[in-house]
Amino acid sequence: MSEIAVTAEVRKDLGKKAKRLLREGKVPGVYYGHGQSNIMIAMNELTLQPLYKSSAAKIINLTLDDGSAHTCILRDVQFDPVTDKAVHFDLFGLNENEELTIEVPVLVVGIPKGVRDGGILQHILHRLRISCLPKNIPDRLEINVENLEMNKSIHVKDLSIPNVNVLENENSTVVAVVPPTILKEAEAAPGALPAEAAPAEPEVIAKGKKPEEGAEEPGKEAPAGKGAPAGKAAPAGKAAAPAEKK
Repeated sequence: MSEIAVTAEVRKDLGKKAKRLLREGKVPGVYYGHGQSNIMIAMNELTLQPLYKSSAAKIINLTLDDGSAHTCILRDVQFDPVTDKAVHFDLFGLNENEELTIEVPVLVVGIPKGVRDGGILQHILHRLRISCLPKNIPDRLEINVENLEMNKSIHVKDLSIPNVNVLENENSTVVAVVPPTILKEAEAAPGALPAEAAPAEPEVIAKGKKPEEGAEEPGKEAPAGKGAPAGKAAPAGKAAAPAEKK
């Protein structure tokens, strides 16, 4: 595992003084570890950035302004939700004889055979939680996927990392190659009209024989100015309309 050397100062003024540190371009933090006393510290923002912006895990050789030296790792960084700048960090002290739990990045190497055949690579787990001694912490976990075929995947249980225990679910998928999804529109038959353009079915008005022109429909009065002419008898088989009272 790679190492990086940084310096920081011991904080003597706590509480609201943290805001003043941020205005000065420094980030408040804490150093702690099993069986060790917590030390409140502050680090220059530019010094802190390489610790959390790097994709590789690093062992930190920390030197404080009181002359003490500590070996640690970056455990956590908190950011301002508006400015996205670091506002606090935690450093965890290492004991060379004590296993620790840490997350390390997963790097995919090579172009899978399934991708060359038209598939799509899915990188699902980008970091893995592991436990090991400090001297065995890997910078990253590299997975060669050149022989990965279509519809095949690599799971946590398929990984073999010397001197390291992987703490993720052994059936979790790390990387897979899947076929592309293609949506095809149904082709219309030649000469057929689209469904929305098809002529509407004729509306059925009534069942039975259509009334003759000029005749009244049962139960309805003839509209004014229509029906049998005045002075003439109603058609055969039909009752004459009652005369209108004057």
